[in-house]
Amino acid sequence: MAKTKKTEKRPGEGLGTLDMTARMENSEYEKRLPALQTTLVQIQQAYFGSDRSAVVVFEGWDAAGKGGAIRRMSSVLDPRGFKVWPIAAPSPEDLKRHYLARFWEKLPGTGGIAVFDRSWYGRVLVERVEGFATKTEWRRAYDEIEGFEKTLVDAGTRIVKIFLAVSREEQRKRFLARLDDPSKRWKLSVEDFRNRDRWEAYVEAADEMLDKTSAPGAPWHAIASNDKRFARIAALQAICDHLSEGVDLTPRPLDPAVARAAEDLKRALAKGELA
Repeated sequence: MAKTKKTEKRPGEGLGTLDMTARMENSEYEKRLPALQTTLVQIQQAYFGSDRSAVVVFEGWDAAGKGGAIRRMSSVLDPRGFKVWPIAAPSPEDLKRHYLARFWEKLPGTGGIAVFDRSWYGRVLVERVEGFATKTEWRRAYDEIEGFEKTLVDAGTRIVKIFLAVSREEQRKRFLARLDDPSKRWKLSVEDFRNRDRWEAYVEAADEMLDKTSAPGAPWHAIASNDKRFARIAALQAICDHLSEGVDLTPRPLDPAVARAAEDLKRALAKGELA
């Protein structure tokens, strides 16, 4: 019996079970996006001054829409407590240390939220497929990553991980569209085209990664992303749900000292004592 197509992958199911035909009408998108962005602002305000922190990981196929989803977060969140880390190949200095070292340095402090546009999962994806890590190294990385994330979760950091998947055909269309758009050509590299030749190897690596490293405290959400509107809403919904679970999003009451100062100002204005 054929597997039912879904818009999110469950443990044990391959990315091939995702329904890439999933779509969202613009009217629904325009309704849901502002609501989710408002929730993100409420989450950030609830985290400010608390002992909580959050890490959001974005992985997925090239041109799957990671940047667009991240921009819908960064456009509304206060940069004083929000940071996006675009992760590129490790530098020569990075290669002298354990591969997780450069990520420890980028983790948010209490009250902060950090987004990783690609992440430590490069060890079990591109480094595995391209041969930059030995089989022993990338197999060992599953336990290393699990321990790394458990340490963060146990210390009060919430982790949510998004994997955006597009079909090979849709990726080809987006690559060619970028070639025709001068403002987006910079996103393309020779590696993007070369990686398509190893599509099946990347799918195999991603399926194993998603199955081995999804945990209750650090879940993966693999999302069908041929339709950008659908994918953005699904990703933001998953992020909001995980980061807000059990968190009171009610705005904090006004500080009594601030309230008294405001009343003094109002009285002075009423008496004409201030311009």
